Amino acid sequence: MTLRTIAEGLRFPEGPIAMADGSVLVVEIARRTLTRCWPDGRTEVVAETGGGPNGAAMGPDDKVYICNNGGFDFHVDPETGHHRTIGQAHDYSGGRIERVDLQTGAVEVLFSECGGHPLKGPNDLVFDRTGGLWFTDLGKARARDMDRGGVYYCRPDTGLIKEAIYPMVMPNGIGLSPDENTLYVAETEGGRLWSYEIVGEGEVSKQPFPSPNGGRLVACDAGFRRFDSLAVERDGAICVATLGTGGVTVASPATGTFEFHPMPDSYCTNIAFGGPDLRTAFITLSITGRLVAMDWPRPGLPLNFLNEGANA
Repeated sequence: MTLRTIAEGLRFPEGPIAMADGSVLVVEIARRTLTRCWPDGRTEVVAETGGGPNGAAMGPDDKVYICNNGGFDFHVDPETGHHRTIGQAHDYSGGRIERVDLQTGAVEVLFSECGGHPLKGPNDLVFDRTGGLWFTDLGKARARDMDRGGVYYCRPDTGLIKEAIYPMVMPNGIGLSPDENTLYVAETEGGRLWSYEIVGEGEVSKQPFPSPNGGRLVACDAGFRRFDSLAVERDGAICVATLGTGGVTVASPATGTFEFHPMPDSYCTNIAFGGPDLRTAFITLSITGRLVAMDWPRPGLPLNFLNEGANA
């Protein structure tokens, strides 16, 4: 299928949100901004977050919620100017969940710890229909050591935050099944996609040993594939942005991977659905600094507080 370039020259884009007005919001992790991309190629900075804005989602109050990983250091290719992450930033500012007012650009920190433990590198997030927010904390990697990560649940309206799954090895993408009874989590380094039955507010049922984290394995493919952020299709298939062998891996919750869409970038980091009937996939190609779009073979799942009434 043909890729269409929406915006280029972005500094490690991630977290796309396809807006009703035709624009797409992305974070630029290296630029440390929330940026709006227009169909004609124009871009404008909406907010300067500092740190490392990573995942982004529209909330129930028409504000954008951001997983801020605290910052990466980057290698910049001297010939192309392309950015590549190389670990925790020298000026790392701590992980947090932020809220951005799209009208003013004001940035508010909502959560920076859970149970006395600081958040290290919040990465991706998804709202349930009640306004609860599930998010991953990938941790941070340093020259000689790295953090173990986890999955958390919070309620921005009440201040509740709880640890749902811990530990995990670099949990990254996160999503909900169409009936919101199942949570999906992608681990980067192992290239594994896990599922968990949701049994209460911020609580999941866990599988016994030998599952390393209580999850049920959905997909783990051969070859050099590392899993990044994800989106869910309307019929429940999970689309995982894939690093290394850059592309989008599509998996059935029951039978695993059934499709792979290759991309011209080894850091295909995220996918979101928009356009008529949510049949357009917006994909971030982070090393080459592009937001691209393609017609998708099936419609995406409407997101709470963003696609109200879509596909009704």
